[in-house]
This record gives sequence, structure tokens and C-alpha cells, in this order.
Amino acid sequence: MSKKERIFISGVHYETGRHVEIEISDGFIGEIRCSAKQINKENEAYIAPGLIDSQTNGYLGINFQDEIFSVERMRYAAKAIWKDGVTTFVPTLVTESRENLLRNFRILAMAFEDKQLVGSVPGFHLEGPYLSPVKGFYGCHNSKYLRNPSIDEFNELQNAAKGHIIIVTVAPELEGAIEFIKYCSENGVVVSIGHTNATTEQIYRAVDNGARMSTHLGNGCANMINRHRNPLWPQLANDSLTPSIIADGFHLLPEEIKTFYKAKGENNITLTSDVTHLAGMPPGKYLYMGSEVVMNDEGRIFNHSLNCLAGASSPLKKGIETMMRFAGCTLGQAANLAGKNVARLLGLSDRGIIEQGKRADIILFTIDQGKVIIKETWVAGRRVYPDRQ
Repeated sequence: MSKKERIFISGVHYETGRHVEIEISDGFIGEIRCSAKQINKENEAYIAPGLIDSQTNGYLGINFQDEIFSVERMRYAAKAIWKDGVTTFVPTLVTESRENLLRNFRILAMAFEDKQLVGSVPGFHLEGPYLSPVKGFYGCHNSKYLRNPSIDEFNELQNAAKGHIIIVTVAPELEGAIEFIKYCSENGVVVSIGHTNATTEQIYRAVDNGARMSTHLGNGCANMINRHRNPLWPQLANDSLTPSIIADGFHLLPEEIKTFYKAKGENNITLTSDVTHLAGMPPGKYLYMGSEVVMNDEGRIFNHSLNCLAGASSPLKKGIETMMRFAGCTLGQAANLAGKNVARLLGLSDRGIIEQGKRADIILFTIDQGKVIIKETWVAGRRVYPDRQ
């Protein structure tokens, strides 16, 4: 799209249900016109802000942690991610050796600058290695690489990432964690509590020192916990923590999803996918995080040796479908959990809503038998799906 070119796209506004026409100019949203046009819901697409995913480990066979990972492979993954309606995603590296993390953050830093990604990557998420060493709480992370938080090591990783690590997940009960949380928070990194066996006091102390988020709440938790004293209740009870949840139909039960949503409220909870490189891949056995996992026909990924789920394969849009079905959300409420709320949590003030002057990250979609079907994806005013040849 040339700098002065103006484009108009139209559809049914995802919140109001009214027909709107949106002007796109120089990558940003211009005038928004509403009309009283009669809407044919069978033929007309909904229009909404692009989805924002805070935890993406890979896609369509591309593992962001692999030795063979490259900027070119990131471009390939991004095209598949755009096809599923996600216009902003946060590449996530998990528990690994210092050398692995340094190498791949350097590659991610190059991808951050790549113009072919159209600014879809706002930064990176470090999920581990500063997680609970107690079996069950570290999930399927490779336990041999788990370690206590280190400000010095984090600074090395942040330098490799050229300052673009924007989320770090940490277990606050670990030695040095509170000082680490305070340091990261004071330096503009969103600190998220996750994979933790912390007490209420430890969780609240983490919040007092800057923790603002809970990573995939309800998961990264042992199968057997005390019904009263466990890490879930204090995170649910603390209004200063905004959780992400994986609403793919496997990670949380319907009643958990509904309860989490009610406890936090529609403005203080987000959806994430936690997709691995198995998203879009056929069922079968795979190696992930150092051990074998099995993905069944429905997309459920399970590590039998550790008796736990091993990430997800469902795109973020599945969470919207699930929230409408399980929590009784309207389309607008569900979509905001995967857009507006995430943007606010991560400080991405230029996206997440349809408003004049915001970046033109927009999706057009229909809903067929409860399934979100992406028709078009626009990133910064450029249509990236279907790709213009």
C-alpha cells in the first residue's frame, strides 16, 4: 500500500452489531462511519481488532527454541499465525540452557527488526527457567535447566534480545525472586507469576514488588494440591493480578473458565494460546522440551512420562469460541479478552481497539456453528491474509 493510498473495509462491528466502514490510511485507522444498513448475518463478516497473543512458542512446525530457528523460519510461522487472526504475538522461550536462550534471543532480536513481519512482534516472553522445581508445578519444562532467578543472567538475556524481553514468568517463592521481580518491574518488564507453589504471603509480596500478571492460571500446577492453601486462590483473589488463561477445551474445565472469568471480571483477564510448534501439525508423537509428547486427533498434547499437558495446538481464536460457549460471553466480551485487555496489560496503546488514530490491525471473520472463520487479516494497514500476490 503506497503511503497516500486510502483503503476502505467494512463489516459488522464486533461489539455494537452495527455496520461500519473503516478508512485505512498510512497504516492507521482513519474515519469510521456507521450506517443503518440492513445486516445479512449469513453473508456479512464481523470486523474486530486483530488478536494479540502473549505466549507463542512456535507454529506450524517452527519451534522458536530450535537450533535451526531463523528469521526466515519466523516469517513462515508468522504467515500461519496471521491466517488464524493474530496480528500481534509475543514469541516465547522456555526453560533451557543459558547458551540456548542467548542464541535464540539474538535471532528473535533480528526478527523484531524484520520489516516483513510488519511490526507483529512487540517483544518477547521468557517463561522459565526461574520456575518451581517441585514436580507438577514445572509442568513439562526440562527440570535439569530450572534455576533460581538471576538479575545478572537476565541482563545477559535482555542484552541478547536488544532490550525486547517484555514479559518474564517467575515463581516468587524461589531464592532471590522478590528482588528479581522488583528489578524487572522497575525496568519496564511485565512480571508474571507462573509455574509456582508459592504461599499467599509470597504471592502478595510479589505483587507488592511489581508482579502484575499470572501466566496461564490454572495450569503449571500440580495435579494434587491442598484444597484451601494453594497458589490459585491468592492469584484469583488479588485484583492487581491479571491472569492469562488457555481456553482451548483441554487446559481448563468449563466450570473453571466460568469461575475465573466471574472472579476477575471481563476487564481483568486475558486469553492466550500457549501454542507450540505443533499448531497446525498432524497428530502423532513428537519430541518437545526434551521428552516425548503425543498429540491426538483433537489437538490435545500430552506428556505421558510427566503426566501433564505439554502446551497447546489450538489457535487463539479457539479461546473466543470457548468463552462464548462456557462463560456466556458476548462476542465483544470474548474478543476483547484476546485483544483489548492484552494490549492494555502489555502497554500496547496503539492497538487492540477500533478507534481513529490506532494502528490498523483488523480482522474480518464469520461465525459458523460456533467456530470463528477468519476471512481477512490486516496488520498496520497491510492485508497479510489472504496475502496479496
